[in-house]
Amino acid sequence: MHTENLVHSVPDAYVKAVASPRLDQAWVDALGIPIRATDVDVILNDPEIEAVVVTAPSGRHVELIRRAAAAGKHIFCEKPVAFEPQAIEQAQAAAKAAGVKLQVGFNRRFDPGLLQMWQAVQRGDVGEIHQLRVTNRDPKAPPVDFVKRSGGLFFDFAIHDFDTVRFLSGSEIVELFAAGAVLVDPEIGKAGDIDTAIITLRLANGALGVIDCSRQTNYGYDQRFEVFGSKGSVFVDNTTATTVVSSSKGGVVAEKPHETFVERYREAFVAELAAFVASVRDGSPVRVGAGDALAAVRAAGAARTSHLEHRPVTLADNVQAVGGGQRR
Repeated sequence: MHTENLVHSVPDAYVKAVASPRLDQAWVDALGIPIRATDVDVILNDPEIEAVVVTAPSGRHVELIRRAAAAGKHIFCEKPVAFEPQAIEQAQAAAKAAGVKLQVGFNRRFDPGLLQMWQAVQRGDVGEIHQLRVTNRDPKAPPVDFVKRSGGLFFDFAIHDFDTVRFLSGSEIVELFAAGAVLVDPEIGKAGDIDTAIITLRLANGALGVIDCSRQTNYGYDQRFEVFGSKGSVFVDNTTATTVVSSSKGGVVAEKPHETFVERYREAFVAELAAFVASVRDGSPVRVGAGDALAAVRAAGAARTSHLEHRPVTLADNVQAVGGGQRR
């Protein structure tokens, strides 16, 4: 997806090479990318290449960031960078020492609706923030093999929600309580994870937050957001493929939400890469960096601890949280 977006939708970027252990040659040919390989050294050793996009499994992110930084390449890396705060700090230090940019793929920050919501909060339209609500529900539960290597619901799935709360509020999460359960697929529980969670948050600015997550809706990709404050509220609803609404004696019928995150956040995925390319070209700071990844992973670690120990967790006391699969 990222490769296709760069080729088709980011005119300031030229994709010279792509590397993957499972490379689809026909796909690369169709995109017109001249260099293709199964070994990333082909990219890292090319002096003409200025920047790389890392979309490998999360367990390889830090290694690839460090190697790309040593090669002098600017880096866009998919979330969560790593499951442990210390590893993210190592990646951050490697990029800083090499003088290269490191942008993290929290794509929601580039979604038109959420950007408009953030701007409203910045203008003071809602006044002093009292509450934030984030709903994040997948249309269909992931394969168990993915669950086993994903890092778990808090680190793979809710990681976007923690970053969204920080982004919209402009404040840090200081305390949370996470309740999790296996209600969708017993096999997810057997794999050591959960598929349903409610997370309550307390922010440094005094606001309270609620995140609700589910691995399966059966009606589409459910993504809703609200910021409520002393002057009013701002709400972002689900988006749909069309705005058609049919009304009759039988009832009022509207479209379901988009079926996948690729459809829901199509514009955001393009915008985040365009912003990264612009930062590389003009030297401006990236809009979401390793510090944001670090904060989100610390929140995920605190959520994991809270779920396992059935208690509220203060993030300052949980900075050494280590990610991984969840236990019921």
